[in-house]
Amino acid sequence: QVQLVESGGGLVQPGGSLRLSCAASGRTFSSNVVGWFRQAPGKEREFVAAIGWSGGGTYYATSVKGRFTISRDSASSTMYLQMNSLKPEDTAVYLCAADRGDNVVWRMLVQSTRLYNYWGQGTQVTVSS
Repeated sequence: QVQLVESGGGLVQPGGSLRLSCAASGRTFSSNVVGWFRQAPGKEREFVAAIGWSGGGTYYATSVKGRFTISRDSASSTMYLQMNSLKPEDTAVYLCAADRGDNVVWRMLVQSTRLYNYWGQGTQVTVSS
């Protein structure tokens, strides 16, 4: 079993920045891909960004492209989401996720919650003046 723990959320003014972290622990980390999703009150969980764990590229939702950057540190099994130029509509609980590493077509499914087997508890991001 893999445990994911997010940190770095908080309150920020529009135009500001935050950096989220997600630390993975547990059994040997063998995921193909790790990602970030977000969920606002009353809305469905939506894809934000993902990155191939072994250097397989990055993927972004249209709404965050150019403002958010996903990265990972394999040595520490940690991934990050750098969020710049934040907008009030970015307000949500942000969750990190990882797949089990056994789906050969993962590149086609990175934006789907169905791909991911492990989820963190989430960290709140509020963008407000």
